[in-house]
Amino acid sequence: MAFKKEVLIIIEPKDVFVGNPKALVTLEEFGEYESEACAKANEIVKKLLIDYDGKIRFNFRHFPLTHIHQRSLKAGEAAVATAQEGKFWEMHNILFANRRNLGTTSLKLHSKEAGVANKRFLDDLVNAVYGWQVQGDIKEGHDRGVKDVPTFFVNGIRVTGKPTYDELKKAIDAALRKTKNKAIGKAPAKAAPVKVVDKVPAKVPVKAPVKAPVKATVKATVKAPVKAPVKAPVKAPIKVSAKAKTVSSVKTKQRA
Repeated sequence: MAFKKEVLIIIEPKDVFVGNPKALVTLEEFGEYESEACAKANEIVKKLLIDYDGKIRFNFRHFPLTHIHQRSLKAGEAAVATAQEGKFWEMHNILFANRRNLGTTSLKLHSKEAGVANKRFLDDLVNAVYGWQVQGDIKEGHDRGVKDVPTFFVNGIRVTGKPTYDELKKAIDAALRKTKNKAIGKAPAKAAPVKVVDKVPAKVPVKAPVKAPVKATVKATVKAPVKAPVKAPVKAPIKVSAKAKTVSSVKTKQRA
């Protein structure tokens, strides 16, 4: 008897967002959980999410520097695992708070603290079930020129310089202005009400003067006046004049 192999659908890191998922501006970071610089940048990200509440969304991509931080790879896999249960942001912050304690057993404890209920969490971690997702982020990071962490992008454009609050804020403000200008530029083309208003007055005057007056005048002048004068004057004068001529001619002969 053949058994169907269970298909595991994995939510990719690129599809995991914090903040407004429909926001037009995306703040994206390539980072890892053992980095002191990434831990400091995470505090800036928290503040930005509060200051731009509803206007931006945050996406974290895993770029573990395994040549110096050997535990950062499994920590990244653990974050992807918790994202499957909607607990990424909770685990993300716990991992930074415990960045010096990221052993496999500790990661299991951190997942419980984040609220993950998956009993196979440790087995999945040992078997690298989510290893491909982290490797995929690493490859994409290399393709986009990432060499160190943290590296930030705003709507796909790399933020140069140090990832300070002011630098990231400047990039976000520029992206918000750009999206606003695009929206303003598209507005006139979508102004359907203007076209509707233009069409309505054009139809009203055409229907009123054409249909009502034309039909009324045609019926009055053609049907009523033509029939009355033709029948009355033609028949009466012809008979009267004929008799008159006959009578007069008879009287004349008699007198003669």
